[in-house]
Amino acid sequence: MTRPKNFSREGVLDKAIPVFWKRGFADTSLQDLEKATSVNKSGLYTEFRDKEDLFIASLRHYLDTLNAEETMSTQPFGWSNVEQFLKYSYGCRGQKGCFSVNSMREYAVLPPEARELMKDSLVLLKRLLLKNIQAEKSAMEAGVIADLVLTFFSGLCVEQNLQPSKAHITRKIENFMQMLRKM
Repeated sequence: MTRPKNFSREGVLDKAIPVFWKRGFADTSLQDLEKATSVNKSGLYTEFRDKEDLFIASLRHYLDTLNAEETMSTQPFGWSNVEQFLKYSYGCRGQKGCFSVNSMREYAVLPPEARELMKDSLVLLKRLLLKNIQAEKSAMEAGVIADLVLTFFSGLCVEQNLQPSKAHITRKIENFMQMLRKM
């Protein structure tokens, strides 16, 4: 007879995400995950095949609960949605930056399924950005602007690891948005 588990999958993912976010995939040990989740190794392996599986599940859970689609789909479409999306990068889940963007720094060592999740996430973000940019009827091609926004967002997320203040990040976003509105 198997013992009933005394944890929820979602609860484990919510506790594992900050560990992977802070330490990265390669530098996160099973002991780190046991400590953070309060679930022992056998419990983790009952729920997840291995550390890779837990990382992929964590990334998927993060992307599914990010609310980027909700933020970027608010009517009316336009710059306001883009700005809200960029501002969401600061202080998300008590962390700095974006878990997915931070994980891209380890792209070469990530499981292939994690890389696919990240690519799919970028495709979705670009599609949502395009809707908002097209609503503004900019003189510059919407796809070019969307690529600029994604690059800015990624850089902003990485820079937050250097511990800049919220005021510093907010000022950068405001300056960037001022430039976009002129395009």
